[in-house]
Amino acid sequence: MKTLDFHFDFISPYAYLAFCKLPETLAGCDIRVNYKPVLFAALLKHHGQLGPAEIAAKRDWTYRQVQWLAHSHGIALDLPASHPFNPLALLRLALATVADGDPGRDACAAIFDHVWRGAGDAADPARIAALGQGLTLRRDPAGGDVKVALGRNTDEAIRQGIFGVPCCVVDGRQFWGFDALPMLRAWLQGDPWFAGGAWEAPAQVAIGAARRRD
Repeated sequence: MKTLDFHFDFISPYAYLAFCKLPETLAGCDIRVNYKPVLFAALLKHHGQLGPAEIAAKRDWTYRQVQWLAHSHGIALDLPASHPFNPLALLRLALATVADGDPGRDACAAIFDHVWRGAGDAADPARIAALGQGLTLRRDPAGGDVKVALGRNTDEAIRQGIFGVPCCVVDGRQFWGFDALPMLRAWLQGDPWFAGGAWEAPAQVAIGAARRRD
């Protein structure tokens, strides 16, 4: 049996879409999924990037596109009352549902629904408290061990070179984004394209010009 690590942050609508479609993508594959909450903002900071919602024109397009993607794939999605928001409480809540290790799919689904269904305020303390009451918590979400676990997940993702969410990692290969799910399935099904050198070729492409950042 293979193991797939699904790196995500509840703040990302693309992570929500990928989470919803992942079972369909993996249908018929002998694979175990580890759900890895990470802090997307820390990945962005490490790589010197802005998030899609931090660029005004891209923000509007992102919300339009994710609504279209949800519609075209038959996924229920409502934009939250405000976005972006601070997802730390939700990430820690997910990790608090297990005594150690990674949260299960059911807990992650409940939290994703909290954000992306109903058009509520995802960061509202009262809503988060109600959400927590509906989950089985094994640890204090505000406890130091939970905070350490989230930091460890995020640091591990950075060490692997992960730059965004969602990111699926299997057999040492990274498949980033909702639109990479068909590519992921092709890999798992042994598509011969992967043996033709195209996966390795980008590393051989020279950088022709580099934009200054100062």
